[in-house]
Amino acid sequence: MKHQSEYRDPELAGLQLQALRRTLAGCTRPMTFMEVCGTHTMAIYQHGIRSLLPDQVRLISGPGCPVCVTPVGYVDHAVALARRPGTIIATFGDMVRVPGSSSSLLYEQARGALIRIVYSALDAVTLAENNPASAVVFLGVGFETTAPTVAGAVLAASGKHLDNFYVLCSHKTMPATMAALAGDPELQVDGYLCPAHVSAVIGADAYQPLVAAHRVPCVVTGFEPLDVLQGVLMLTRQRVAGQARVEIQYRRVVKPQGNPKAKALLGQVFEPCDASWRGIGNIPGSGLRLRPEYARFDAARQLPVAIEPPLEHRGCLCGEILKGKAHPRDCRLFRTTCTPEDPVGACMVSSEGTCAAEYQYGG
Repeated sequence: MKHQSEYRDPELAGLQLQALRRTLAGCTRPMTFMEVCGTHTMAIYQHGIRSLLPDQVRLISGPGCPVCVTPVGYVDHAVALARRPGTIIATFGDMVRVPGSSSSLLYEQARGALIRIVYSALDAVTLAENNPASAVVFLGVGFETTAPTVAGAVLAASGKHLDNFYVLCSHKTMPATMAALAGDPELQVDGYLCPAHVSAVIGADAYQPLVAAHRVPCVVTGFEPLDVLQGVLMLTRQRVAGQARVEIQYRRVVKPQGNPKAKALLGQVFEPCDASWRGIGNIPGSGLRLRPEYARFDAARQLPVAIEPPLEHRGCLCGEILKGKAHPRDCRLFRTTCTPEDPVGACMVSSEGTCAAEYQYGG
């Protein structure tokens, strides 16, 4: 396809791999690079990139899937709201199938709960307009990529003076969790392939504090095979040279300063907060919550419900997989109890999950 085939050229890929091997000549120390974007994970699996790399270079998948990192307690909260009389849950499709402690939104829908699949946060605002007698709760799950659209929806609901539109926030920001993983001695991450969609919003400069604190190279990389290979080459050159800085491979989209309008929208509606990540735990300053002036749209504050104590499924390694400390095939549930048709963990539910990618493309 035009504007795509040039990023999948086998000859250029071969030249990049030759350059990678030359860079590694005489280097015996293994290098571990982590991608923290679900779209990168799927691209790496789909194009078999791991199998092309020299033995010294290892790619591992991190917490780059927003559905996957959403904790069980949030799903339980959404289920409790779905059981609330007169409530409509508006959500993107992946969240419907994520298992909670004892139920899921899909199961609650089968029991009669009002669950509506939407394609944007503004669809949920329209749903609230068309159903004034119901409380419409949009499940705000995602990173800095989707959070500005939710901010826009909140402003739209405010402008329309809607009193039945709410957001159950679980927005998360990437740099803080990347710093947390970089400081984990068990992982020893040698470099990050930074998320392209997120970086288009926050800008490459957002990773400068991470590099300064942990001396870990960062390269913002695109999604096509040649993008990923070039990103790996750029990281390898930094490590071999003993350098640590932020580079942009994906220059056709990402700028150092990011998207000023999107960042201003985020700052207007949201403020930083601590957030819980599945498998990782609480990370200070890694979440976003509605500012006090928009608290009337916060479902957690305005619609109190009884939430069951969170309970992880025994045997599921999703948390360890999200940290890059386990591979999907290390999990005894993989391909047996846990499949895309009947998922046990969130990493198998989402189309961007590592387990889903391994199931579809692994081997």
